[in-house]
Amino acid sequence: MLLLLIFSSIFLYFFYHFHWKRRNLPPGPRPLPFLGNLLSLKTLKPGYEAFSNWKKEYGPIFTFWMANKPFVIIASYEKMKETFVKDGDTYVDKQLTHTEKERLGENYGVLDTNGHMWKEHRRFTLTQLRDLGLGKDLMQEKILMEVEELFKELDAHGGEEIDLPKLIDRSVGNVINLTLFNKRFDMDKRDEFAHLKSLIDGMRNVTSQFRYLIQYLVPWTSTVLPGPTLSEKVRAKREELDDFFYSQIDEHRNEIDFDNTENLDFVEAYLKEQKKREEDGDFKTFCNKQLCAMLFDLWIAGLMTTTMTMTWGLSYYLYNPEVQRKIREELDKVIGNDRLISTADKNDLPYLQAFVTETQRTANIIPLNLIHMTTRDTVIDGFPIQKGTGVIAQISTVMYDEKVFPEPYKFKPERFIENGKFKKVDEVIPFSIGKRQCLGEGLARIELFLFFANIFNRYDVMPDFSGSLPDLDKSKDNFVIPRKFKAVLKRRYMD
Repeated sequence: MLLLLIFSSIFLYFFYHFHWKRRNLPPGPRPLPFLGNLLSLKTLKPGYEAFSNWKKEYGPIFTFWMANKPFVIIASYEKMKETFVKDGDTYVDKQLTHTEKERLGENYGVLDTNGHMWKEHRRFTLTQLRDLGLGKDLMQEKILMEVEELFKELDAHGGEEIDLPKLIDRSVGNVINLTLFNKRFDMDKRDEFAHLKSLIDGMRNVTSQFRYLIQYLVPWTSTVLPGPTLSEKVRAKREELDDFFYSQIDEHRNEIDFDNTENLDFVEAYLKEQKKREEDGDFKTFCNKQLCAMLFDLWIAGLMTTTMTMTWGLSYYLYNPEVQRKIREELDKVIGNDRLISTADKNDLPYLQAFVTETQRTANIIPLNLIHMTTRDTVIDGFPIQKGTGVIAQISTVMYDEKVFPEPYKFKPERFIENGKFKKVDEVIPFSIGKRQCLGEGLARIELFLFFANIFNRYDVMPDFSGSLPDLDKSKDNFVIPRKFKAVLKRRYMD
């Protein structure tokens, strides 16, 4: 009798996990108890191939399990438009992480909020970025100023091996710092930027470890896995970053003229809005904790994604002599000297545009996209989906779709050239899709074009003296991380 009870319990356990709990969901890979399908991400790092394989087997809609929780994967561009664009309000919420809640008592920022707080601050941020020059000459001037400062550094080391990604890091960091605080990291503040960057890299390195990736995606595992938790590993680094943000906030509060309607940076605009709200009795929506979290979200996102894409783009450039030749020929034909290139030149440089686009597509820096959460009961491809179910726009499967991009893992800017002109392809969606699309998309696009165009026009970029090339193998890491390498740059035009 006891043996029968044991066998029955085992049978019911596996019947539930392998069949019953999956019965009303889209088909997908069979999940393991406790782990779900997460081991597949470790086996096929950084995750592209796992999702691509499942798409081929189950179609553009399938279920992926993180531990015992199901997530509906949307793996085609057409289905993404049907859900995240045409029915955007149903998928506007994000599944929130617990690291911020544990630290602050509730969620703040734009990455870790939903509802009124998220809507208010997304709208406010987009408005302020436009007012601060995004899409206008003012923002371009700030970026080109950093391009010129970068040139001074590169010229000073002409013909020597240099850590090019490190220099680009600071240039991009200056652009976001100017936008947020109207300050740049001058020569005397290099150590400050290096320290802040080390904190960010340290947090990234922690979360890229598989055990901490699991804790991020499945928070309850923090209570059962031995050793320090994800929150404990990143807390000290996050607190140091917050100290930097709070010091900038306090400095701004003491300096700004609250009666002046013109704003020099994001913090100034925020503090003025905060004062206005507090005068109306609202002390929560625009508070110091929210501003600090906003700065963290914008600074991290504005720095990491752009520099990561640039290091991959430079790596692809070094690997492809034919791409180098075509870019130089186009620049020589259209520009013809070492003047600064602006966005006004963009339409005359179709191959360079194609290079930037192919960099974003091939770098594909987000192996697992933002986890949305349904705001109401809905239906996806005929399957009833309950409110609160996780839904993911898996953009990697779209940008590596073999039907749209033959030989998807090959770097081929020619994909985006048609009759000598740049051809836009809708399936290139590095900034995601829908109402949670990346806030900094406009800024990132301008930065990538201006930095790449001006570096390639002014310099021949070559491997280091040993001839070694950057490592393009993504199977070593759980995340896509920036490339590290040294290069030699020589002026193409002499004064």
